[in-house]
Parts: sequence; C-alpha cells; structure tokens
Amino acid sequence: MRLNSAMSYAIHALVHMAHQPGDQPLASYRIARARGLPEKVLLKLLKPLVSRGILKSIKGPDGGYRLAKRPRDITMLEIIEAVDGPIRTQADFEGPEGGRLAKKLQAVWDRANEEIRRQLGKVRLSELAGKG
Repeated sequence: MRLNSAMSYAIHALVHMAHQPGDQPLASYRIARARGLPEKVLLKLLKPLVSRGILKSIKGPDGGYRLAKRPRDITMLEIIEAVDGPIRTQADFEGPEGGRLAKKLQAVWDRANEEIRRQLGKVRLSELAGKG
C-alpha cells in the first residue's frame, strides 16, 4: 500500500473542513485554494466521500461540502477506503516449491493487511486536525 496523491488530497481537504467553525458548507474551490490542491482532482475525490457518508453535499448558491459526521467519528481507514477502495496489498508468492509455502506466506501477508487496517482504523480525523 502506498499513500498516493489522491488519498493525500482527500485527507488534506477533510482536515481543512474539520478546522472550520460551525456547520457551513464549503465550496470545493475554497478548499482547493486553501490547501493548494488541484480543484478538478479534488472534485473527483469529494464524490466518493459523499457516497460513503463522510461528507454531505449541499446544493445551491450557498452550497458546498461539509462533514457528515464529527471529526472524531471519521477514521483514516474510512477516508482511504472511500477514495481508493479496500486496503489489500497484493503479493505473488508462487514459486518452485508451489502451494504449501505460498499458502503460509499468504497467511502472513493477510495478517499484515489486517494490522494495517486496524491501525488506520484507530486514527481519527480529529487527531489529524489536531483537535483531539
């Protein structure tokens, strides 16, 4: 797994939103400008965050995006999986010995994947935003 620019942009946008007082929606261009993010890319990233219930999209002239939950109720795991899909690093353990070793190595890899998910599930947006 690698934290790519899309995930980084999404995290930066959500941290920015977590810093905003009140419940007012923010226009995507304001978020992009405040964080130095490309707006077109940010717009594409906000859609899956809305679909996954992390953000709410508000229509109209005073619309924009706002957090759908409190920052302490949003985990880094949720953010990453909303943007990039389920965390599951891949490994190819096939070799000359065949099945037994490959199965053992895959079991180790599966445990490592679960540990990554567990650790990311502990990190809250509020912590990333320095608010708890």
